[in-house]
Amino acid sequence: MMQLSAHNGPSDGVDSREALAAHIRNLRADLIEHGDDWENPTLESYLEALAAWINDSPGWYKNFDQKMPPNGDWTLFARALSAAVVYE
Repeated sequence: MMQLSAHNGPSDGVDSREALAAHIRNLRADLIEHGDDWENPTLESYLEALAAWINDSPGWYKNFDQKMPPNGDWTLFARALSAAVVYE
């Protein structure tokens, strides 16, 4: 099982497009294998939690004494989420 943590998880090592794609695939595999352990195992609840976390992320960074990335590419992430609706 992936050792997911809101503080120090596998996302810490994501530093490229390829690493992000691998991270997403790992999340999918973990959901398939351990979905009963997820707080948000449905697409509906996962997307709602994702939106909430993005909205609250400045507080997360502050709580863990980390600096929020100043130039996050929010447009790329939004395009990827939207494209996945129809991408095969």
